[in-house]
Amino acid sequence: MIEVDGTLKSRLAVWLFVTVTALGALLLVEAYFSSQRAAERAYDSQLESATQTIAEAVQWQEGQPVVEIPAAALQIIATRHQERVFYAVLDAEGRRVSANLDIPISAEWRSEVAEQPLWTNAAHSGAEWRLHGWEFDSAGWETQDPVQIWVGHTLAGRQALTGELFEGAVSRFLVMVLLAGLLMLLAMRVALKPMRRLRQLLRQREADDMRPLDARVPEELRELAETLDTLFARQRESRDALLRFTADASHQLKTPLSGLQSTSELALKSTRPEEWHRALEAVHQGAERTSRLASQLLSLARLRHVADGGEMHRLDLTALLRETVFDWAGRDVARDHDLGLAELPATPLYVNGEPWALRELLGNLIDNALRYTPPDSVITLGLVKRCGEGKRDGEVELYIEDDGPGVAPEVMERLHQPFERGGRQDTEGSGLGLAIVDSIARRHDARLKVAPHTPCGLRISVSFPLENRP
Repeated sequence: MIEVDGTLKSRLAVWLFVTVTALGALLLVEAYFSSQRAAERAYDSQLESATQTIAEAVQWQEGQPVVEIPAAALQIIATRHQERVFYAVLDAEGRRVSANLDIPISAEWRSEVAEQPLWTNAAHSGAEWRLHGWEFDSAGWETQDPVQIWVGHTLAGRQALTGELFEGAVSRFLVMVLLAGLLMLLAMRVALKPMRRLRQLLRQREADDMRPLDARVPEELRELAETLDTLFARQRESRDALLRFTADASHQLKTPLSGLQSTSELALKSTRPEEWHRALEAVHQGAERTSRLASQLLSLARLRHVADGGEMHRLDLTALLRETVFDWAGRDVARDHDLGLAELPATPLYVNGEPWALRELLGNLIDNALRYTPPDSVITLGLVKRCGEGKRDGEVELYIEDDGPGVAPEVMERLHQPFERGGRQDTEGSGLGLAIVDSIARRHDARLKVAPHTPCGLRISVSFPLENRP
């Protein structure tokens, strides 16, 4: 039974969505930090420019640095986001020459600035500040002492610029995702077009059209197309075999029915009771043969055209063989033959099979041997156990052999085909016995083998896999 488990489009869409979401999350994280770094660089450059502008305004009076903060310096670090601005000019002793806020500058920071420019973050008055310190040697008329300039501002502008840059990156990303989704849908439609074309080609075929597919498919669908071609070939062979079987069965049924019709017509034209009696005997014999033929046809059809096997059981093949042979040995049809058993194994030999089918197999083997061998022929059935290799449990060979005339080597391979009598027309057999045996053997994963029996006669064997597990 076919169960629909989603669609290929939905599966591809889900996997692509998961992939794009994961990669998108990584890209957005990277975009955020990139935006943050860009904002940091931009505002740090402003602080550096403001520091240099203030440094140019430093002058010396009576050996002391004097500075008038130029408006340009404050304009550089004051942006539209209304951050709070800080500046301070320190002399060589760390005293404030000029400052607008009392943000403390630690001795450690001053020592670091003496080595190289310093960038740091600090908290003051409930706000986070970004500070930049720079020391330079300011030359006066009487002395040349280092002067440190510190500038800074709050982080509102940086955060706002980071948000603006990140929003732009997110907008571009969403546009790209939408375009990628549209392109993905178009790509899936184009990629699945060969599958739709193959589906349409199969739907247009007639029910009895078993020709190979005539279609161009991509490499991914090649195995599916070849599997369909193989299935069509098997169905074509099965249909042809069924048609041949039907024609042969019709011919086989027509012959005895025509004989019955002729016999009954002649009897109806006669007025003598003894001729009526002979006609009734002929009709009775013909009806028995026709009934047997119909029964074999039904058995063969049941075996070949029922897809699922019946319930399998663990059977003792030794007991089943002994019971079947004893049953046939007591019948009238076996009174002119020496029907018996070879020495059977002392332990039970179990196989997995259908009881009715295995009895049918044994019955057809014995019936064939009785019909195709002359009176007083010796017919022997037996079992041979063969050990398996590796993990296999081995197998058991069921055989029947006779000392009859046998068959020609050229027809031996065709004996399992329906209505094949081995070139014999002097018997009442229908040629269906071994065909039924072959079908039952295949149903049980067994192997049928036909071989000559030394010094004369025929040997037929069926090898079943042993079932040693309880």
